Amino acid sequence: MPLNIVRNDITKMKVDAIVNAANPSLLGGGGVDGAIHRAAGPELLEECRGLGGCETGSAKITGAYRLPCKYVIHTVGPVWHGGLLGERKLLSSCYRESLNLARDAGCESVAFPLISAGAYGYPRDRALDVAVETIGAFLRDHEMTVYLVVFDRASFRIGERRFQAIESYIDDHYVDLRLDKNRRVQSVGFPPTPAPMAYPQECAAPGDLREALDMIDESFSEMLLRKIDEKGMTDAQCYKKANIDRKLFSKIRSDRLYKPSKPTALAFAIALELPLEEARELLEKAGFALSHSSKFDIIVEYFIRQGNYNIYEINEALFAFDQSLLGN
Repeated sequence: MPLNIVRNDITKMKVDAIVNAANPSLLGGGGVDGAIHRAAGPELLEECRGLGGCETGSAKITGAYRLPCKYVIHTVGPVWHGGLLGERKLLSSCYRESLNLARDAGCESVAFPLISAGAYGYPRDRALDVAVETIGAFLRDHEMTVYLVVFDRASFRIGERRFQAIESYIDDHYVDLRLDKNRRVQSVGFPPTPAPMAYPQECAAPGDLREALDMIDESFSEMLLRKIDEKGMTDAQCYKKANIDRKLFSKIRSDRLYKPSKPTALAFAIALELPLEEARELLEKAGFALSHSSKFDIIVEYFIRQGNYNIYEINEALFAFDQSLLGN
């Protein structure tokens, strides 16, 4: 997907470029900066000596040497002083300038750490908001795969109020089907008899498969394309809002019987800003349903009910709760 949050060591990312959260001298330091210099070898430091440093909010590009990528993009994030000295603007500039350098170098993929969220003291939830907002704005106009790399889950933090609200919604709606089944078995002494399978009124019996197949209505792909038209969106606007790769969208458009994954189907429901019942309808076309036995489903449902269709914010929450992300 165009923007993906992953848990990994950034020095091991096999992408075209990785971004280094550097200090103004560009001569190495601690944290991510030190790890990148150690993994790249002394040649990286030697090249950096000739760059003359870097200003806060700016970026410079070098070779990657012993790293499994082509380039290292060095950017200097702001030190947190309470947010009153233009820190947000400078941090946003770090991401934007780095992405521009990656684009100019012909990169198709780039991996970022969470800039300024370590020793520079930028609050992690606010740093995450700036990263996602700036990267998202760039991806609306450019084709690139961007990774936001988190070394461990403890270093990843969404806003506390949002986290607690989602956690409360999960607590109120989550159903453990195994526990629910056990309660029903214990209460009556034996498992309930399964209900007979219901068939559409038009199909008298399951044996006439050809007749049943002839009655299939529009496919997922057909419904998706119809709703895109109804919303007055272009294809590009839709797949970018859905955090979907252009190549995958082309497959869906060209194959009326294409069966997407559940995260892909839900991503399109979010991009189209469908109310809950319409989202369920689109999901059913892909062969899925929303269930209160799935935390993934409940979290997505929470955002739809809140009228929040920002797929990047939804993915932040899904990542924080250790769930799959929306997109391909």
